Amino acid sequence: METFDYDDIQLIPNKCVIKSRKEADTSIQFGPRTFKIPVVPANMESVIDEDLAVWLAQNGYYYVMHRFQPEDRLAFVQRMHDRRLFASISVGIKDAEYDFIDQLKAEQSVPEYITIDVAHGHSDFVIKMIQYIKKQLPTSFVTAGNVATPEAVRDLENAGADATKVGVGPGKACITKLKTGFGTGGWQLAAIRLCAKAARKPIIADGGIRHNGDIAKSVRFGASMVMIGSMLAGHLESPGHVITIDSKQYKQYWGSASEVQKGAYRNVEGKQMLVPFHGSIKDTLQEMQEDLQSSISYAGGRDLEAIRKVDYVIVKNSILNGDY
Repeated sequence: METFDYDDIQLIPNKCVIKSRKEADTSIQFGPRTFKIPVVPANMESVIDEDLAVWLAQNGYYYVMHRFQPEDRLAFVQRMHDRRLFASISVGIKDAEYDFIDQLKAEQSVPEYITIDVAHGHSDFVIKMIQYIKKQLPTSFVTAGNVATPEAVRDLENAGADATKVGVGPGKACITKLKTGFGTGGWQLAAIRLCAKAARKPIIADGGIRHNGDIAKSVRFGASMVMIGSMLAGHLESPGHVITIDSKQYKQYWGSASEVQKGAYRNVEGKQMLVPFHGSIKDTLQEMQEDLQSSISYAGGRDLEAIRKVDYVIVKNSILNGDY
């Protein structure tokens, strides 16, 4: 099997057909809505909170709220709908989650998007949850994950998932590959390629993004949406405390399977770290859009579809040429 990751790939330019990169359309339809760019902040407590979810929804970006205050999720959906904004939440697979789905139905508070958020998503229990949500809340767009193989994508789609999330342990705050020996760390981009070839529905590439150009590479190999954690964690709007060390500012960033998140050292597959403070997330998302517009111009097209058609070369870690 041919394996590679983001730093191993360079996309090959085509003749440009637009006068200005500003003409390039970066929008993506994902489920019932269209968003400005194919980027979503990771549904981690150190990346997103309600204030940021509101801002993203108001400004044309996709979001997924984390599931770490489970008792507040119904009220969150209602508050988003009261603001005439879409609601996008995460659920797990514990027995109590079935009661929560029933409660959403009884209260007629149906989220537009539901993400089943499980570290190992190729599971009979995830399949059962997909089927239950689609039965109880058929209008909700259900994303299921995380997975690493074409077989997993087929199984979750066949169970009724509207999208699948690909990536097991490639993120900066994840140590699954070290603790278990399993995962897509080091070959995440190849995993996206394999899974996309099997998929009939959208794929979210989750984890391993280190540079804005990795968004375009994800799109090239089949992703409809790209989930980003560490690059979107260090902003003014992000949760986590600002810490100053030697006159430089940082923010806390921790994995969903970390001891910090769990509150105990039990089945830990994540870690906490500090990421540089970047100012407003608005500026970072704007830069991501502009860089993606440049990618479209290099692809020789006018929209994201052009990126999916370009050729590429495998260069095996020589892109950065010692710059990092």
